[in-house]
Amino acid sequence: MATKKSDLYVFTKAKELAIYVFKITEKSPKKYRFTLTTRLQNYCLDAIEYIYTANSLPLNDERLALQKRAGVTLEKIGYFSMLAMEVQCILPNQHQQISKLQAESLLFLGKWISSDKKRRNPE
Repeated sequence: MATKKSDLYVFTKAKELAIYVFKITEKSPKKYRFTLTTRLQNYCLDAIEYIYTANSLPLNDERLALQKRAGVTLEKIGYFSMLAMEVQCILPNQHQQISKLQAESLLFLGKWISSDKKRRNPE
């Protein structure tokens, strides 16, 4: 239901991040499959869910709250991927790629929030 091309970038980047996380965690050590890998995967899905739900709402406080929740969830992905790298659940280059995709997702999320604020409070 995105109405602007820039809104689609948020979905695209969050989806790229999720696909990458699912792909690399498939080969994670068994001892982390039900802890770190599951947590990373769930955070990716949660972020997409918050973005999707926020996009379906009118410009209001609930929409902004979901957008912010998506941002916090994306931050958690960054933190938990760093932790996963430190315990050798994922490789350093995989963490680097997650960080890149996470940063891009946060960038476009921030632009979307700014755009919504301008639309809500035109001057």
